[in-house]
Amino acid sequence: MLEAFGLAGWREAGLFVVAVLLLNATPGVDLLLTVTRTLAGGARAGLAAALGIELGCVVHALAAAFGLAALMALTPSAFSVLTWAGAAYLLWLAWGMARSAWRPDPVGQRRVAPPQRLRKEVRTGFLTNVLNPKVALFFLAFIPQFIAPAAPHKTLAFLLLGAWFVLQSAVFLAVLVALASQARRLQPLPAVGRALNAAGAGLFGALAVRFVNA
Repeated sequence: MLEAFGLAGWREAGLFVVAVLLLNATPGVDLLLTVTRTLAGGARAGLAAALGIELGCVVHALAAAFGLAALMALTPSAFSVLTWAGAAYLLWLAWGMARSAWRPDPVGQRRVAPPQRLRKEVRTGFLTNVLNPKVALFFLAFIPQFIAPAAPHKTLAFLLLGAWFVLQSAVFLAVLVALASQARRLQPLPAVGRALNAAGAGLFGALAVRFVNA
């Protein structure tokens, strides 16, 4: 069974699970977006953003499995364009959160997430992830380390490990949404929500700058 995933044994499977968990728990754009969207719009908004993030991971996994990420890594101009596009999108998110910090939410907005807003959260999560070229390069560099050299079908093994990564990450983000949703109940005051939006705007702005300077 493990050979189908390209893993040599249970030890490698355990290492893969731990490595993915540590990567998920490392503060970054995906983690911060999931938390901020949950605190701003509740569990449904957080789960919608997490769904978009995982859809972006699927795109990156497929691109890495079929060599698109490797091609991008060898083409500096393509990497640069995607990097600047990702940074610009983060700045746009930061601007939106800064605007929300300076105006009160309409009554009930924090409690009910209409379908169109959930679709927007999915789109936000997807674009934030898929416009990050470093995620693509991460898939290209990380997953092959766990594929056994003797694996008969390495592309299939890559796809299976990529699916494993996406599923485990989805579980992690769902737990994160549950925890952030509980924390949200402890801060019902509008002023606190505005402060969180201001902090989120600062974080995403800093990440955008780091994005292009790393």
